Parts: sequence; structure tokens; C-alpha cells
Amino acid sequence: MSYTWLVVLALLGTAAWDLLVLRTRLLRRKAFWVAYAIMVSFQLLVNGLLTGLRIVQYDPDTILGLRLAYAPVEDLGFGFALILLTLSCWVALGRRGNRGQKLQ
Repeated sequence: MSYTWLVVLALLGTAAWDLLVLRTRLLRRKAFWVAYAIMVSFQLLVNGLLTGLRIVQYDPDTILGLRLAYAPVEDLGFGFALILLTLSCWVALGRRGNRGQKLQ
């Protein structure tokens, strides 16, 4: 399976996890997109350095070939999936932790 297909599966899986399983619906929140914009800028910086300096290299047969800041566009997809999954779990666990507590 290619890197591209793996990222498609990761994106679909984390979107389903957010919207259907955990029901945090972060993808529909403006705050998520603002936070993601901040995080993706750092991801591009680090990915650009790692791939631009050839510390990390990719097999050209497993990626689309589109690059952003030297890194394959698939890296942005994996980064997005990782951030969405982490924040969705964080919000869901926070909800569970606050169920039995009274506000003071």
C-alpha cells in the first residue's frame, strides 16, 4: 500500500472517529481550525528542514510527488490526522471527567 493511500485512510478514519464515534465534532469548530493553522505552520517548518536537508527521504513511487516546503503533501495529511485524533480524544476525555463534578 502506498504512502498516499495510507494517508487517505488515516484522514477518513480520524474524521469518522471525530464525527461519528467520539462525537466531538472538532471539524465543525472554528477554534479547531485556528489551532490547526498554528500547528501546521510549525509542521511545515520542521518537515521542510528534515526533507530539505535530506535527513528524511521518500520513495518517489509511493507518493504523489506534490511537495510543500520540500515535504510530500501526504505529510500534511498525516499531521492533520494526528492532530485531529489527539484533540478529539482530549475533548472526549475531558467531557467524561467533568460529568460528575459540580461547578463551584
